[in-house]
Amino acid sequence: MLYPLKFKPFFKDKIWGGNKIEKLLKRPVGNMENCGESWEISAIEDNVSVVANGFLSNENDLNELIEVYMGELVGDTVYDKFGLGFPLLIKYIDATDDLSVQVHPNDKLAQKRYGMNGKTEIWYVIDAEEGAGLYVGFKSGVTRQEYWDAVENGTIDMLLNFHTVKKGDLFFIPAGTVHAIGKGVLLAEIQQPSDVTYRIFDWNRTDENGIGRDLHIDEAFDAIVFPDDPLIEENQEKDNNEEDETIPAGKVDYKENFDTTSTLFRSKYFNINSIYFEKPLKKNYSEIDSFVIYMCIEGHVHGFTEDEQIEMSQGEVIMIPACTNEFNLIPTEKSRLLEIYL
Repeated sequence: MLYPLKFKPFFKDKIWGGNKIEKLLKRPVGNMENCGESWEISAIEDNVSVVANGFLSNENDLNELIEVYMGELVGDTVYDKFGLGFPLLIKYIDATDDLSVQVHPNDKLAQKRYGMNGKTEIWYVIDAEEGAGLYVGFKSGVTRQEYWDAVENGTIDMLLNFHTVKKGDLFFIPAGTVHAIGKGVLLAEIQQPSDVTYRIFDWNRTDENGIGRDLHIDEAFDAIVFPDDPLIEENQEKDNNEEDETIPAGKVDYKENFDTTSTLFRSKYFNINSIYFEKPLKKNYSEIDSFVIYMCIEGHVHGFTEDEQIEMSQGEVIMIPACTNEFNLIPTEKSRLLEIYL
């Protein structure tokens, strides 16, 4: 019988990482001083999440669970579409310095080059220092020639939109959008299960020998969507499902209500709600055919199915199998969850 699952995270030591994943989210990073990322639920090769609770713990990873339980775990519709592949990668990211400016290919280009998914993602800001922000997309009217000139001159940053952010801000980053996470931002990232990244600018930083990091200028050019520029390149043709092509990159406006489930975002890649509450809440999943992931952004919550119970403290992430019909959430204090499903 499947039950609410916790997984062992993968912590990533990054030169730009800090201590907020441990200090604010209470994740057990050990002796890692510069933890930049925590991969909470992943099926990426060499980073496949292993179950951390219950009778499936320690010996069973996410790929094995999908192979055994199929639609019971992920939902019949999800299994029919993705097979043995898990359709999401769930992360926390802590940036104490500006990350490189980068872009990810869409599904068509990634399939053509690597036989894998592209990478569309969304960011939920958990904490931001004063003046901190995100770089999302080129400014209006930037042309391909201006891009090449900026590459040559090391001035890509001058072409980017910068958004000062605060706790609770949500940003959609579709594949093809040039972007970077700015220093002083802690966020939750929900994305397609891909680690294909083209780095196009690294703020002209060099190592002790005066050598900069490798860039992927040529590979990136075919992936970039330029403002007001039709997708005329063969590799940039729209995917078969064009639903998300109308959702612009950038900040997503939403209204969050208290003691209920609030809609944050809907797309073909992921659906995201928030639950900000201090009273018990019963969730019924009869209208969806999908697993559900909860990220505990604030507070502490007890969760109950008919047969099982589980606790979520700040920073913890759990996965509710698709075969679960109802789930009761009881906060012990004012709490906030991100609710994610397909």
